[in-house]
Amino acid sequence: MQNAGILALGLNWRYLAFDVDPADLRAAIEGAKAMGFVGLNLTVPHKLLAMDIVEVVDETARRFGAVNTVRFEARDEQGRWRPLREIEETRNESRAVGFNTDAEAITRALREEVGVNPPGAKILLLGAGGAGRTAALKLALDGAGELFLVNRTADKSDELAREIRKRYPKTKTAVGYPTGTVDVVLNATSLGLDVADALPFDESQFSLRKAGAVFDMIYRPAETALLKAAKAEGCRIANGLGMLLYQGAAALEIWSGKTAPLNLMRRALEQNVYG
Repeated sequence: MQNAGILALGLNWRYLAFDVDPADLRAAIEGAKAMGFVGLNLTVPHKLLAMDIVEVVDETARRFGAVNTVRFEARDEQGRWRPLREIEETRNESRAVGFNTDAEAITRALREEVGVNPPGAKILLLGAGGAGRTAALKLALDGAGELFLVNRTADKSDELAREIRKRYPKTKTAVGYPTGTVDVVLNATSLGLDVADALPFDESQFSLRKAGAVFDMIYRPAETALLKAAKAEGCRIANGLGMLLYQGAAALEIWSGKTAPLNLMRRALEQNVYG
């Protein structure tokens, strides 16, 4: 996806993957900065750790408490901070700036993939871990009407509910299943990665007949057990491929300062993931 976008934009770059132990994350970021990388993407569990490593935390990362995109910058001859793509002379001082493109990707995917606009929406969110927390906070920030939080361990969902009530009191937040209908069920758990996994919700507590749409953050397999069950009930459905695309495209725009070729990147991603 990223290399397809880089090629289309005519950039002399290459996107590569590296396995980094969490204990070595600081050294890896410093090494990338020293070697002149334009930026990085970070995956779990590095997103939380990077908050204390990058020199500057952008508002997008500060708001959601996680960094998934890093842009390296340096001072120009006038002492102004500029992205490394704009700096050709020797760099005497540089810094890492942390961004979060995950949150916006979640709400964009809901709008464009299943037609759910967060303002005023009723949402059942399954999972209160890293992805679930980011989703919940972004949905509340965007004005979700009601959020119902369900998690395997109640402590996490209780803690998340308290945080949302404090930061976004206009969103009605409850722990547990709704009694009425919802606009969308959003799965932010890992249940569904294995074809033998159980559904990520308690069927005795909630029926998919009460959901207008179901969005599963999992994108491999393309159709999880949850999405199959939702389709059988007539729900609009989407997996997490669009979310993956939107966060990646936003990262490329942060590094390059150019508009990402979204359709081309989607085709490359679909080919890579699904063959």
